[in-house]
Amino acid sequence: MKKWLQRFIIFMGILGPGFITSTADNDAGGIATYAITGSQEGYSLLWVLLLITFSLGIIQEMSSRMGIVTGQGLAGLIREKFGVRWTFLAMLLLFFANICATISNFSGIAASMEIFGVSRYISLPIFFVFILWLLIKGTYRIVEKVFLLSSLFYFSYVISGFMAKPELNKIAHGLIPSFKTDPGYLVLVIALIGTTITPWMQFYLQSSIVEKRIKLDHIRYSSAEVYIGAFFTDFISFFIIIATAATLFNNGIKIDTAEHAALALKPLVGTYCSLLFAIGLLNASLLAAAILPVSTSYAICEAFGWESGINKKVKEAPIFFSILIFTTVLGSGVVLLPELNLMKVMLLSQTVNGILLPVILIFMLLIINDKKIMGEYCNSLPRNIISYLTAAGLIILTVFLLFFSLKDLL
Repeated sequence: MKKWLQRFIIFMGILGPGFITSTADNDAGGIATYAITGSQEGYSLLWVLLLITFSLGIIQEMSSRMGIVTGQGLAGLIREKFGVRWTFLAMLLLFFANICATISNFSGIAASMEIFGVSRYISLPIFFVFILWLLIKGTYRIVEKVFLLSSLFYFSYVISGFMAKPELNKIAHGLIPSFKTDPGYLVLVIALIGTTITPWMQFYLQSSIVEKRIKLDHIRYSSAEVYIGAFFTDFISFFIIIATAATLFNNGIKIDTAEHAALALKPLVGTYCSLLFAIGLLNASLLAAAILPVSTSYAICEAFGWESGINKKVKEAPIFFSILIFTTVLGSGVVLLPELNLMKVMLLSQTVNGILLPVILIFMLLIINDKKIMGEYCNSLPRNIISYLTAAGLIILTVFLLFFSLKDLL
């Protein structure tokens, strides 16, 4: 067998954790952020997205490497190195942030189905049952394949982007770094970073790699898969921004949510583009609504030494599935409440993530540079320089994000 073919087969066997984690980060809140960015600032923030792609890849690669080398999830490593108190605090914040994000994504499911004329009181129970059936009855391989298939539907945003007929010269100009002193511009820069790199991603990625049992011999393939996932998710984000920039921004239309973007596109570029945008929102919300409860269950169970894993039966990991079910029930149930302020929920989730992300990044960097844990797979000097610069930049920006978020909440 030729080497390239052998490598391709190995890579396809590895494909899953990194690609799914990055793709699922384009959830209802993320799509709303990118759509709002395009409608308010046009193409001018594309350069920020380009830089975020590198940061996302670096951070995700560290999670991947730690999972393969140690055979443990991130929460378990945090408990071993930093103790139960820090672990409990991290899990408490993660749980709260993930609950808010789950509510946000079930809201995205409801809103997208209402665009198609289906009431949330019909759509949510159906998708709620489907998600629980998939996660409880399915094995890891089945669940992973469903998630990978779901990722393909993100191309609806690419098609929407082309249908919007964007100006290539303006796209090129938007990839060149530029700055404004306008506070609204700064908030959008921070929001782009905050919605692209989130704490739950690191926990889910590392735990799924452990459950998939990727071998140390295949660590390079896993790293490549992570980087491809980071590129793919921001490739989709890129087209969400240009689709809304080429239509809404050019016509002076500002929106507040992703579903508003889908509806606003209809009179500008036609029904098909609007429907594709809505299909993308439904798919993204559904994928994230399924992954977030799993990520929450993984992290909490690993943190306190409880049995976990989708491959386990309910009797073998009762706490894991109890947390999963509780998170899904709460996330979907809250959306059925009348007069839910989704923007407040999203803002609250973003605020908690803003508090938690710097802490998780510091934990990760300290763990991955501990030779007792990582051995020869610690970060090299160039990787450390890039990682610490990335972490420092993210910490500074998330402090600003936290300030603006709290200001709006109070």
